[in-house]
Amino acid sequence: MPALSGNQPAVETHDLRREYRARRGAGVTALDGVSIEVAQGEVHGLLGPNGAGKSTLMKILSTVLLPTAGSGRVLGHDLATEYRRIRPLLGIVFGGERGVYPRLTARQNLRYWAALYGLSTAAGRSRTEELLDEFGLAERAGDRVETYSVGMRQRLHLARGMVADPRVLLLDEPTNGLDPLAARQLRELIGRLAGEGRTVLLATHDLDEAELLCDRVTMINNGRVVAAEAPKTLARLLSRQERIRVRADPALLDQVRALPEVTEVAAADDGAAVVSVGSQEAVGRVLAFVVAAGVTEVRTELPNLEEVYLRLVHRNDERSVVAR
Repeated sequence: MPALSGNQPAVETHDLRREYRARRGAGVTALDGVSIEVAQGEVHGLLGPNGAGKSTLMKILSTVLLPTAGSGRVLGHDLATEYRRIRPLLGIVFGGERGVYPRLTARQNLRYWAALYGLSTAAGRSRTEELLDEFGLAERAGDRVETYSVGMRQRLHLARGMVADPRVLLLDEPTNGLDPLAARQLRELIGRLAGEGRTVLLATHDLDEAELLCDRVTMINNGRVVAAEAPKTLARLLSRQERIRVRADPALLDQVRALPEVTEVAAADDGAAVVSVGSQEAVGRVLAFVVAAGVTEVRTELPNLEEVYLRLVHRNDERSVVAR
């Protein structure tokens, strides 16, 4: 991989807008003023419901689609005017069947893509064998891809994206459709690639995956950025949703339920109870009450990324309705 230089962002966009014109009726705005910044070496998650604009943003960053307005750069190169410089720097990996040829072998697929990237025959052969070994495909390298499991195909997708030794990886739902074991293996590969200093932009619906892999996440809804922070920072933004996990008898929990600003007392899978409150003051009130009652198994916890996501996206939807 070429050496990284300077402190310029790996990916940056400013007020990106993308509209799709309809033959009849109003057009569709897929992106509405999206600005993001991804540092070099960062694993950045791109989260949002279907139709939020994630795929459109990925297409613009991969230089296959131009924005209607706004600007963007990849490692300092302009997306609209310097796409020929950008493309060799990118590795693009999609979920599903796109990007590999099922009737070819894994070895033939990788050699084909090596040729497309301009590697010499010798360099292409060497790079192919290196990737087959690195991604655990060497033993089946001579078999047609159509005989592979979904997990093996996704590993081949990732290997294909690495043919040109890219600085920036664009991953669009890479674990979509994988069983839990295959998904975990692929995440481990992604983590290892990120550990080499590459920048990874990961579009995913899997919030656990984003929380596990990403340094920061950008949440998009209705073509707009809802929030962009580290997962734990986003959780702190919703600190009013802090909960108390407590193990106590039902009679005491009934008393907790009656305390001011306690919104819910729900049973957890481990037999404890999770107390949801409406303010930081209520957290202190509940803690003081249960400790005074002699409870020793108690702790506070922040909401996970899924809860933050649902809360922020719901809030964004409400604002959109008001704006209309």
